[in-house]
Amino acid sequence: MRPTETEEGVTVYVSDTDGDTGSKGPFLVAYESRDADRRYGWFCTNCDSFDNAMDSMGRIKCNRCGNFRKPTEWDAAHE
Repeated sequence: MRPTETEEGVTVYVSDTDGDTGSKGPFLVAYESRDADRRYGWFCTNCDSFDNAMDSMGRIKCNRCGNFRKPTEWDAAHE
C-alpha cells in the first residue's frame, strides 16, 4: 500500500491490489491505516482524487472526472 495525502492533509493508504474497474480507470480502496483495518473511501486513479460518491446499488462516480463504476446490485426493478 502506498501512503497518499488527501486534500485535507490526511495521510491514507491506497491499496495497489484492492479495487474495482471504472470507465476511465480503476477505483482503488483507501484505508485509514497501513494495516487496512478501516476503510477511508475510494481513490480514482484516472484523476488521483478521493472526491467520489457511491450510491446504495454500489455505483461509484468520481465527482471530478466522471469516472464511473457500474452498480454491483442490479435487477430489472431498478430501471
